[in-house]
Amino acid sequence: MPGLHHYLVAAAERRPDAAAVEETGGRRITYAELLTLSRRVESALVGLGVGPGDRVGIYLPKSIAALAAMHGAMLAGGAYVPADPTAPASRNATIHLDCGVRVTVISERFLAQYHEACGGPEHAPPVLIVPDDGTGPDMHAAMERLAGPASALAEPVPATQRTEPATAAASLREVQDDDLAYILYTSGSTGRPKGVMLSHRNATSFVEWCLATFEPTPEDRCSSHAPFHFDLSILDIYMAFAAGATLVLVSEDLGKEPARLAGFIADSGLTIWYSAPSILALLVEFGGLQERDYGRLRLILFAGEVFPVKHLRALKASIPHPAYYNLYGPTETNVCTFYRIPDEIDGDRTDPYPIGGVCSHLEAMVIDEMGRVVGSGVEGELVVRGPAVTRGYWNLPDRNARAFHRDENGGAWYRTGDIVVDSPDGYVFLGRRDRMVKKRGYRIELGEIEARLYEHPALREVAVVDVRPPDGDLQVVAFVVTANGERISIIALKRFCVERLPGYMVPDRFIQRSDLPHTSTDKIDYPGVRSLLAEA
Repeated sequence: MPGLHHYLVAAAERRPDAAAVEETGGRRITYAELLTLSRRVESALVGLGVGPGDRVGIYLPKSIAALAAMHGAMLAGGAYVPADPTAPASRNATIHLDCGVRVTVISERFLAQYHEACGGPEHAPPVLIVPDDGTGPDMHAAMERLAGPASALAEPVPATQRTEPATAAASLREVQDDDLAYILYTSGSTGRPKGVMLSHRNATSFVEWCLATFEPTPEDRCSSHAPFHFDLSILDIYMAFAAGATLVLVSEDLGKEPARLAGFIADSGLTIWYSAPSILALLVEFGGLQERDYGRLRLILFAGEVFPVKHLRALKASIPHPAYYNLYGPTETNVCTFYRIPDEIDGDRTDPYPIGGVCSHLEAMVIDEMGRVVGSGVEGELVVRGPAVTRGYWNLPDRNARAFHRDENGGAWYRTGDIVVDSPDGYVFLGRRDRMVKKRGYRIELGEIEARLYEHPALREVAVVDVRPPDGDLQVVAFVVTANGERISIIALKRFCVERLPGYMVPDRFIQRSDLPHTSTDKIDYPGVRSLLAEA
């Protein structure tokens, strides 16, 4: 199978004048134009020394520019490493320095903070700066500046080392199936984000499954709600490009406003929607769905967390005609199981629907704590293997060793950490075996939040737990103990976290205590901490 970027190349050949991408603000680009722009980015990156196997940092808002940068990196033979543009620059710098990006493609507005977070420009990767015209990053302008007297590079490359912009018809660099296509960083239990390495085979095997299962067509208009550093974006982008459909970008600010988002989905004529369930629940509650026309929607896909049945039932009552699918899988496998929701939901049902059966390109089984396969109806950990499963984490050999179960024949199965039970309707999700939770579809290691809070000079002890109120969304609660017994304002604690963590990882509540319960080995007693919630 050719590389992940070949979906764009093939679409540009088949449908050069068709709309490839539309931005929320009105910008749009055809497939031929997007490929040409991506090839120009490729040339710029090669001129900066990017070659096969190199990593390219992407520090841009969701945009046409970001898509051109991602494809330019792959066309150059490298792998893209997207940063969260809403996260602190310190976290993004940590991620890019960890995997040794050769170049960072960055929006002009982020540059000063990024350099500061790297310890100064001299310690930062070389950058390809994308100017912002007030409506978003403009990659065309970046390429024009690069070609003209005023270079878009922070450290201009000598003219003798530059390459001419490639044309859409230029030959493509060969990539191998197991070459890296991208690295997605997720929350780490030690406080250090961990980079999940995904190869071209990993991604394309998943995209091919999507094509066979959901049968997208060139007439489809596919949502892109997930940010590009989130694994849901892989289905959004590459299934659309593989079908020659139109990818409709949902900006970060629009995605957080359910009333505006509900109108956007209807007015933009979307046919395929994919997001975390919490977004759909917000649309049900605040979107006024029954007042709008969603007649073009044919598929509603959701993944990343449990969808409470009462919200799903209300959504189907407002938008009854699309096919609904519950998709499940960690970043390390992308989607590995799926379940089609029945057309009619039993009015008495309160349990969430199963995560379903394993996808056809993968295998799964359930094992106990000793690694033995358990039978149907018995709880155990779900493990997965197949072409979509990651090779492991960047520069974390110990973590890699723990991440896989070896069967009696030496086969490697990725340990999802999710406890399930096999049922006639497929796997039923029961919970996690570690301290990773999912909130609005994002993976959150509670230990990473603790690690950041421990950086506060006034805090002596910290314990972070998750709680799901009855019929409510998951909340993250931080218990804190100060060194001197004095209280810290909640606003100050929130501000401290916002400066160090992505917004979705900032605790919903802070509870200040004089002490926390401990076990006999002097470790924090997390069940005991949870019991304190009744007193709060």
